[in-house]
Amino acid sequence: MLANEHAMVRRDINPVAAGHLLIITRRHVADFFETTAAERASLMALLLEAKAWLAREYAPDGFNVGVNIGLASGQTIPHVHVHLIPRHLGDTPNPRGGVRGVIPGKQTY
Repeated sequence: MLANEHAMVRRDINPVAAGHLLIITRRHVADFFETTAAERASLMALLLEAKAWLAREYAPDGFNVGVNIGLASGQTIPHVHVHLIPRHLGDTPNPRGGVRGVIPGKQTY
């Protein structure tokens, strides 16, 4: 899988869609906002590489990108990781609102 000096890409062990990837910092840090500039640049570089790989392998119609920070956001693993989720038209009845769906009643607007 893809990697660089400050981060690596792994498949999510509990994927919400086929191809769901995680871009993970090598240094143990729980909060995305506590990463260094070099770590953030590495995460974003791998995000772009992983997106290109997913586009070739899964031909998705779209993507969700997300980072959970803190218990209130649903973060269950206290280590920075960026979710990259390939999406296909029709994989859910109404995708409108995207990540807003984490709060019941707020997805549709």
